[in-house]
Amino acid sequence: MIVAELLRAWHQLNATLFRRALMPPQIALSPKTSRLGCWEPHTRSLEMSEALVFRHPWGHVLEVLKHEMAHQYVHEVLGRTDETAHGAAFLAVCKKWGIDASSSGLPKTATRSEQDLSPQAQKLRRIARLLSLAESQNLHEAESAMQKAQDLLLKYNLELPTQKTTSHSFLHLGKPARRVDEHLRLIAMVLGRYFFVETIWVKSFDVQTGLRGSILEILGRPENLEMAAYVYEFLSQQAERLWSEHKRGLANRRDRRTFLSGVISGFSNRLKQQNLAQQEQGLVWVADAELSHYLRQRYPNIRHVRSKGQPKNSARSAGERAGERLVLHKPLTQAASLRTQNLALPARERSVGG
Repeated sequence: MIVAELLRAWHQLNATLFRRALMPPQIALSPKTSRLGCWEPHTRSLEMSEALVFRHPWGHVLEVLKHEMAHQYVHEVLGRTDETAHGAAFLAVCKKWGIDASSSGLPKTATRSEQDLSPQAQKLRRIARLLSLAESQNLHEAESAMQKAQDLLLKYNLELPTQKTTSHSFLHLGKPARRVDEHLRLIAMVLGRYFFVETIWVKSFDVQTGLRGSILEILGRPENLEMAAYVYEFLSQQAERLWSEHKRGLANRRDRRTFLSGVISGFSNRLKQQNLAQQEQGLVWVADAELSHYLRQRYPNIRHVRSKGQPKNSARSAGERAGERLVLHKPLTQAASLRTQNLALPARERSVGG
């Protein structure tokens, strides 16, 4: 089953990245632990490490698969056999299609120690402290702390273009699902609109359950990925908590999805008002062109789809009122564990086209 899924992924990547230039190889799982993957030109076989497949999320497996397919492209399409494995031709192919050219083949993400060495670390710690203050029982103090954290995050990103470019990376959030509920699409919209990342729904596979579905991928600078991962977890948990409180005593509990969508919609409306206030202060964010380029490198065939969404009824209105009172708080402690685990739009969203 896993080999069949790897072959399916190979065909999709061959179509979307390599424009069907490659011929299907033999794909096998290898018990070797010395390397994550290997392209063997003499036997035309592409081996993937069993340890990689069973211990890492599918997103990482696909990154290694792309890395090995780049080796196959250099050998069979470009015919370059006179260079080292990671020579100039291989590096050029990886750069063209946004493939990690390092020997590990895994996405690069900043660790805590790396961030602590950066000159921006102090600002990130200030944001974390402000989110801690937003736990205050005093609603005015909590709202003020959240607003200051948002302002500081915006100023932090506005200053980044004048400094050395930080390499972009990605994270997968949540688990693969056959059906993506509207409130999760709304969270993706919130992350893309207010937290300096690109979002896209991609196909994924759960090795343990055999489930094939969609998962949210966020792309951006490592520090923004960490913040966005925390916000995703916070909103997902808080929306469920608010529903648990709302449904007590209700005769009809079938409006859960509608209420959850209302919560995220209400929270988004609140962020929109804060964003308008920031614009009045002259704090205007211009999209990161390098990040958009990175997204297009990884996914050349992006398509936009529309979904009907949940009905506009009393449950959604109640959710919106609850979401408008929701205050983003707590320090960025869950994001780091979330990132380790994963090293794995409302009516309009991005998805990968085949």
